[in-house]
Amino acid sequence: MSKLSLGIELGSTRIKAVAIDENHIPVSSGDYTWASRYENGVWTYDLSEALEGLKTALRGVEGLENIGVAGISAMMHGYLVFDEDWNLLVPFRTWQNTITAQSAAELTELFGFNIPQRWSIAHIYQAVLNNEEHIHKIAHLTTLSGYIHYMLTGVNAVGMGEASGMFPIDSDKLCFDEEMVEKFDKLTASKGVEWKITDVLPKILLAGEAAGTITESGSALIDGLLPAGVPMCPPEGDAGTGMTATNAVAPRTGNVSAGTSIFSMIVLEKPLSKVYEEIDMVTTPTGKPVAMVHGNNCTNDTNAWASVFGETAKLFGANITTGELYTKLYEKSLEGDADCGGVLVCNYLAGEGVTHMDEGRPLVARRADSKFTLANFFRSQLYSTMATLKIGMDILAEENVAVDSLTGHGGLFKTPVVGQRYMAAATGAPVTCMETAGEGGPYGMALLAAYLANKADGETLEDYLDNKVFAGAVGTTLAPDPADVEGFEAYMKQYRALLEVERAAIANI
Repeated sequence: MSKLSLGIELGSTRIKAVAIDENHIPVSSGDYTWASRYENGVWTYDLSEALEGLKTALRGVEGLENIGVAGISAMMHGYLVFDEDWNLLVPFRTWQNTITAQSAAELTELFGFNIPQRWSIAHIYQAVLNNEEHIHKIAHLTTLSGYIHYMLTGVNAVGMGEASGMFPIDSDKLCFDEEMVEKFDKLTASKGVEWKITDVLPKILLAGEAAGTITESGSALIDGLLPAGVPMCPPEGDAGTGMTATNAVAPRTGNVSAGTSIFSMIVLEKPLSKVYEEIDMVTTPTGKPVAMVHGNNCTNDTNAWASVFGETAKLFGANITTGELYTKLYEKSLEGDADCGGVLVCNYLAGEGVTHMDEGRPLVARRADSKFTLANFFRSQLYSTMATLKIGMDILAEENVAVDSLTGHGGLFKTPVVGQRYMAAATGAPVTCMETAGEGGPYGMALLAAYLANKADGETLEDYLDNKVFAGAVGTTLAPDPADVEGFEAYMKQYRALLEVERAAIANI
């Protein structure tokens, strides 16, 4: 039997392992459900549970004896620090935490580069500002994927995309930005810190570079489910695996993930002209600059309304499945007016960084003369899932960022055509949905592992994905409809005004 490539991803709600064959088709998978815990004011995960979950996910994969290459991915950012013997110094602080506001603001000003609160560098500098006891013991700062990779291989390294969520990257030199490193070291030295940041950060590896093999101790750690000697590709973050899974790693391409949260990743031809708080700058697994627009709120409020409609249907004896309910509501929205007839929705259950709100209050607003129909209401619901994303994407449009194609994935796109059509209108770009991206991040990680094992000399990741993975991929593409685009723009003019109502609601309710 041909060797399989294995991708593992430790996501925020599931740890999943996916094996793909020589045709890059998923053949088997296993998973484990877990959740973060809020302890002592910090969102965290237990690292011992991460290993137990990894073993559970692996046990669900058939044919582990045929794994020829593997890779580890996980949720990006956060704070994992260890002493020189790799003893954990403080509980894992995840990307969910918003406890680094002072650090993120100071570093953004110092670097002239947007540093979000969830980035690793923001966490470590906040710990310095807090004068936390463990600071002087730090020998290693890494991510969840970097830690698991080290435990399995003994190699302290992360992939380029993962590294770009730790500290800013120089995409020309393919390393941590040297000028910003120097500024950071001067800043921390003035506060009594002995170590230099590049001494504690992991080594950076590009996609396709060897990243060690599973050691005897690494194999024992996972009960021998993967034997010693299996080659490993560089560990990557969930943004890099999402780009890989959707073939969006070349300039002028991008992807939109839309589910509980929503984010777009656009691969740039050149850097942006200035710093935008609304735009995160990361890289592809090969170091190309990527503009990321991230929204905390997407389908949660829509799900709540769908549940209410489902309850209403049951009152009349209707027995419908959740899938049927969503399909009917999504399809009904297509009958609505292109601008939703004056019906407005703000879907903020949580705070929203792009629009600078610390909390959320879901709202429905309309004038007395608005056309309040089910179709308009639900179309407005779906518009609202991507309205905040559009605010960030409009900034990129003003920067003349070209987007030839976007690939959509996530729950918003499960009903054919509807979410895809509205996203095309919102972003002004053709949106493609592919069958092959169904496994998401772990599938993308498996592709990065396969690239390490199978690439030809000089073959780029972009060429490998284009020619060997996605050449025959089944998908549908929808171009922006001019009437939809005009309607969405009219909706957005009202939506931006609605945000002032949202601010008042947060302040008063």
